[in-house]
Parts: sequence; structure tokens; C-alpha cells
Amino acid sequence: MKLLVVDDSSTMRRIIKNTLAHLGYKDVLEGADGVEGWRQMDANLDIDVLITDWNMPKMNGLELIKKVRADERLKDTPIIMVSTESGKSEVLTALKAGVNNYIIKPFAPQVLKEKLDAVMGVAK
Repeated sequence: MKLLVVDDSSTMRRIIKNTLAHLGYKDVLEGADGVEGWRQMDANLDIDVLITDWNMPKMNGLELIKKVRADERLKDTPIIMVSTESGKSEVLTALKAGVNNYIIKPFAPQVLKEKLDAVMGVAK
């Protein structure tokens, strides 16, 4: 299983990658912003789950999600947004854009596991 973690914070990417490794997910790609995330998605059509932040330079997570959902090849890829945006309207905006699940930072590793398990049930 291949996952992509997109976050402008290298510390947050490392935390998520370490959590994923602990859960048994070893094939994890990274992107430092939405542009890098899009390049990874476009070059690796076998990505099983996209985990993205919202607030990033160049292209934010919401724009990345909309781009993925608009691409016929990628539109069914499960997406988890991990963000400090915790307001109800922000969560609803992300859900309307096409995220499958939402995690508010900071989060416990168990939360990532639960959300990942939930979207994997939705996946193919």
C-alpha cells in the first residue's frame, strides 16, 4: 500500500510518517506543498491514500483535493485532511471538496489509525 503525506511542516510529515510506519505502512511518499503533492499524485497513479494539510504555500490542501477529485484517474483516491482548521464550517468545506475524513491537529496516533482504517474500508 502506498500513501502520500503532503504538509509544509517537515516535522508534521515526519510525525505522520513515523505513525504510519508504526502501523505497518512503509511505502510513504512526501510533498512539502500542494504543488509537490500534485506532482506525486500525477506521477504515482498507484497511491492508495492521500493525507494532506490544508494551509500550505503555492497550492493549499483544499486546492489539491479539488484537483485530485477533478482528475478522472485519481478521483476515487481516499483523502484524509489533517489540519489545525477546526471550525465546523472549515470541516464542512473540506468534506464538500471531497475529503473522506478529517483530523484536527494535534492528534493522537490512534486517531490517524482509526481514520485510515475508515477510509480504507471505503477504498476500492
